[in-house]
Amino acid sequence: MYWYEDEVKRLEADRAKLGYVPETIFYGSSSIRMWSSLYNDFNEIKPINLGFGGSTLAACVWFFDRIMAPYKPKRFIIYAGDNDLGDGRHPEEVFLFFQQLVARVQERFGDIPCYYISLKPSLSRWALIEQFKYTNQLIENEILRLDNNWQFINVFNEMVDAAGKPKTELYVKDGLHLSKAAYSLWEEVINNSITVNQ
Repeated sequence: MYWYEDEVKRLEADRAKLGYVPETIFYGSSSIRMWSSLYNDFNEIKPINLGFGGSTLAACVWFFDRIMAPYKPKRFIIYAGDNDLGDGRHPEEVFLFFQQLVARVQERFGDIPCYYISLKPSLSRWALIEQFKYTNQLIENEILRLDNNWQFINVFNEMVDAAGKPKTELYVKDGLHLSKAAYSLWEEVINNSITVNQ
């Protein structure tokens, strides 16, 4: 996990400069980190962007206590797991990391509303699409089974066309990272899903 050290140190340095108390944590991989309009998009719920580039769900679990140390949020939102599959891990492994994350969040934050953003159907990882679908299914089923403070936010279905293929306008040239249009879509889907009266 040492290759994430610079990114984690960046988050720690940014923390020292905060001029407000965050109410909503956005955590995860570059899909979160590169969300440049996130603060404006969710201004009403006082977000903080704790994404770090290239991170896996495994890394999110590994660094969780260190990154979350000073925060006491009202809600927690995560996007991760995409890079785990891209690195060759299996859906079942990603699922186990998700279970570990749930335990860490519960231990540190208690029963605050928590949201898992489904893995996206990216163009560059289309060869792995069945694994992405299966991972989403495993995690959504677990959230339904738990029937607690976690909720599954399905962005996957909104990002494919009638033929089930990724909408190209939602990606930048690399076919992996999100375009401005995609972030607008995510903002809408997430805002329609989250609980703000807590």
